[in-house]
Amino acid sequence: MSEKLSEKIMSLAETYRDYTAENLSRLVKIRSLSGEEKEVNRELKTQMEAAGFDEVFVDPLGNVIGRIGNGKKILAVDAHMDTVDIGNRDNWDFDPFSGEIEDGFVYGRGTVDQEGGAASFVTAGRILKELGFSRDVTVYFVGSVMEEDCDGLCWKYIVEEDKIRPDVVICTEPTNLNIYRGHRGRMEMAVSFRGVSSHGSAPERGKNAIYMASRVCLEIEKLNERLKADDFLGKGSITVSEIVSGSPSLCAVADSARIHLDRRLTWGETKESAMAEIEEIIKGMDASVEVLHYEEKAYTGLSYGMEKYYPTWKIPEDHPVIETGVGVFRELYKKDPKVDKWTFSTNGVTINGFYDIPVIGFGPGNEVLAHAPNERVPIDHLVKAAAFYAMYAYKI
Repeated sequence: MSEKLSEKIMSLAETYRDYTAENLSRLVKIRSLSGEEKEVNRELKTQMEAAGFDEVFVDPLGNVIGRIGNGKKILAVDAHMDTVDIGNRDNWDFDPFSGEIEDGFVYGRGTVDQEGGAASFVTAGRILKELGFSRDVTVYFVGSVMEEDCDGLCWKYIVEEDKIRPDVVICTEPTNLNIYRGHRGRMEMAVSFRGVSSHGSAPERGKNAIYMASRVCLEIEKLNERLKADDFLGKGSITVSEIVSGSPSLCAVADSARIHLDRRLTWGETKESAMAEIEEIIKGMDASVEVLHYEEKAYTGLSYGMEKYYPTWKIPEDHPVIETGVGVFRELYKKDPKVDKWTFSTNGVTINGFYDIPVIGFGPGNEVLAHAPNERVPIDHLVKAAAFYAMYAYKI
């Protein structure tokens, strides 16, 4: 029975190949930066309704959520609907918002990161409805918002305000059709330096905040080299991504400076340990370090925020959610998957990092094209991802 089910699901996913690609094309044609997802989420809502979902609604933050089933066990399939901007248009060989379908690909910004996951889960929902899915499972399909600006914020809202707490979440960020089970965490810190201004003709009378910041920057470069590593997730890292300063004039010693730090956290590193490393470097200086806070308005007008600390997470390879995914992959594709990790960060930082909800990653597209020009996704990936999501709902 199980083998026949997998064959039926694969057959339907193939039948809906053009349907999935065209749905993605419509999503890609809509520019959807963080906080500007209204129109793309309206299109996704329309697609879920047309696919016959049991319920589709938009929460106050703007996440569009479709539901199939009403069982005790809860599976969620997540795809964020915001994208980064296109960068330098001259680096693109085609219109980033064309949604062109050609030569077995869908082209454009968001095809990989990550509207391709949403197009695939719409098809998965259509397959479940066509098969008369009736297990004691509720499946939520989530088109989430503001991930590019603040990964995990959307799921903080879903868990704490919508009161939806899944038993398992499939993250559809691009995995190149591999199964992913974690990634490094991250945090954003700022170090502020307080100097004393003096006339530029007599710098010895003042205390230059830029010089203080520069010395700290060089120490941070050294810190990066000695950060710990994890066998699976790799090495922690830190870099200075911005420096700004202030003074009474351009003919005066700078009396303030501020550096922005991007810190990637491997297993065993925490907010507290990362802060302590910087506090040690600035000891004795007139300086302070802080973890930054994100709070912006969603397209709905709601202001919502969180600290910009995104915990490291990984799921054991023998965890049931990973083993289930491996089993689903084998049944559908008749081979073993590669089990790996993301380089970048995802909504898993909140889903698993804060709430300890098991997460499995499986998505169409290659992450090397995320945030890159000439973004495109193979239609074969969309088909296989749709089959995977539908089959997982039967196997959870």
